[in-house]
Amino acid sequence: MLIDVHFHAFAEKIAHRAMEKLAATCGVPPLTDGTLTEALARFDEWGVDKAVLLPIATKPSQQTVVNNWAASADGERVIAFGSVHPDAEDLFDELLRIKALGLHGIKLHPEYQSFFIGEQRLEPMFSAMEELGLPVTVHAGLDPISPDVTYCMPEPAAAMIKRHPRLKIILAHMGGNEYWEQSLEHICGLDGEVYLDTAYSYDLPDELFVKMIRKHGADRILFASDCPWQSAEKMFRKIDALPLTDSEKERIFSANAVSLLGISVR
Repeated sequence: MLIDVHFHAFAEKIAHRAMEKLAATCGVPPLTDGTLTEALARFDEWGVDKAVLLPIATKPSQQTVVNNWAASADGERVIAFGSVHPDAEDLFDELLRIKALGLHGIKLHPEYQSFFIGEQRLEPMFSAMEELGLPVTVHAGLDPISPDVTYCMPEPAAAMIKRHPRLKIILAHMGGNEYWEQSLEHICGLDGEVYLDTAYSYDLPDELFVKMIRKHGADRILFASDCPWQSAEKMFRKIDALPLTDSEKERIFSANAVSLLGISVR
């Protein structure tokens, strides 16, 4: 089984506009048109059995609409997360609603939501996620929307995690896109339910990739592509070629996600 824990799609009525804007920002040709339908078609081609949808509330006012749409997309093959915005007045009520909707976790994106990972004002939010047992995926490292300022660097991320030892956190892009040496130093090996996903990590050098997996443990690495910006098939081939055991690969490709998210394997 292959489970991709990091992909993006949008409601049909905004998908085209959203993809045009994002493609212009990042300078990378997208592999889908931004719709769920086309994402699932690509997953069929790439051999992905299930995938985790990560929507982002880029404004406080978007929370309700984004989470209602995510709940409508959730199903046997699509495992949907919700999103909250740190500046929303109803942040904590929305966390409870996300839990009640049956969504499987929370997606945060510091660059699009204008916060630094170590800010004191975020502590109550992370404490609430900790109490609710909701996994949170956080974009970590460089993002094209903010080429000069990186909002989630490995060292402050590690400090936040240490303040919330029961938080189930997935640091995307192997703990810090393009800051992988710092992730190796500050994130890899941290105690707790600290996971790294492989989204958009095709350029991570193989030797460093293996070193990170060995230090952090294959049981806390999650396969991810970042579709529509990178192919799951390409990412699969890269990881499958690494000098890892079959057991380690199985955990990375699916078993860890099944355990963390309670995914049905039917």
